[in-house]
Amino acid sequence: MLDLLDGVRVVSFNHFLLGPVGMQILGDLGADVIAVEPIEGAFQRRFAGAGTWVDGQSSLYLTGNRNKRNLAVDLKSEAGRAVVLRLAGKADVVSENFRPGVMEKLGLGYEALKEQNPSLVYAAASGFGANGPYAKRPGQDMLIQAMSGLAKITGEASTGPRTVGVSAADHHGAALLALGVVAALFRRGRTGKGCRVDVNLLSAAIDLQMESFVCYLNATRKHDVTAPHRVGGWYYTAPYGIYPVKGDHVAISLTTMQALGAALDSPELAAIPEEEAAARGDEIVAALNRILPTRTFAEWQPRLEEHDIWHAKVNDYDEVQEDPQVRHNESFLTVEGATGAPIKVVNHAIRYDGAAASVTLPPQPLGAQTRDILAEIGYGATEIEGLIASGAVRAAERR
Repeated sequence: MLDLLDGVRVVSFNHFLLGPVGMQILGDLGADVIAVEPIEGAFQRRFAGAGTWVDGQSSLYLTGNRNKRNLAVDLKSEAGRAVVLRLAGKADVVSENFRPGVMEKLGLGYEALKEQNPSLVYAAASGFGANGPYAKRPGQDMLIQAMSGLAKITGEASTGPRTVGVSAADHHGAALLALGVVAALFRRGRTGKGCRVDVNLLSAAIDLQMESFVCYLNATRKHDVTAPHRVGGWYYTAPYGIYPVKGDHVAISLTTMQALGAALDSPELAAIPEEEAAARGDEIVAALNRILPTRTFAEWQPRLEEHDIWHAKVNDYDEVQEDPQVRHNESFLTVEGATGAPIKVVNHAIRYDGAAASVTLPPQPLGAQTRDILAEIGYGATEIEGLIASGAVRAAERR
């Protein structure tokens, strides 16, 4: 178990994907993350992509809720709000991803919480930011990809815009949220000063496109950012891109036209001067689409390696799992879930002194640690049972 954030208590009011995954990162690093959910459970318990459930647990919930304890509270009740106010008063970090203003209406906004806990790190995630013309709009990954330009640069001229195949803004936003919290904790360790950290999906999606935007913003002429061919981006020119080979596809990255022509036995490609490659992209793409499908990837691979052409086979998800480097990196884990059924998760991606994070607590049933957490913040056994009986909090059945 990693102990980099040992002793840090995080109270998480997050739902869906960005917030839960961001706080999961902190839990992976050893923080005591307490996931606060409504009595009926948060949205992520009820939505499963592709209809994937494991022993009654949704795939979305399993994605971002390991290494967290669980407390179920009715925030609309006075007794429930009193519980979380007491909990927040003993926390190092409070994080939420409601729309701006919701936590304030509940009396749980940053200004209210820092009165009782001045050194608090308050981390808020939203679709568009804490204020501004879009602050009240719902933020969702596909919508953000459209608004940020990501869908435009991912598409191609013949088919139009398309989104990336994953919730890219959510996942990148989660990493930024965790980074912001750690930075604020570092300053607090030096100065004792608390901090409000704000992360939003729109800015996260733009941050993902940093290279593309810097290229576009500083260009001397306007560019059409929709790629004309099946390539990696509007600012990379052919041969950079993905092409069909017999029965599969190959990604061609950095190379010279001379090296590419030699590898593919193509004098016409070798004869194209480097300075003309951008202008002759249609010609290069047409040649590659004609030549590469004549052989399999396994047949092309040694020739591409011989001429030092950066390349990769385009893997499907089964092939990713079997990739020797992926297996070496232990990118996927199978662990025992809270119900006893095995669950498969994506491992924490960073190593610390060579060690990976571990799953010390699989995603928990609703209210699994309610009694323990209330006891830790000063509630007596009789008070706890009274809160449960009143419906202010919910506790899982004891096993």
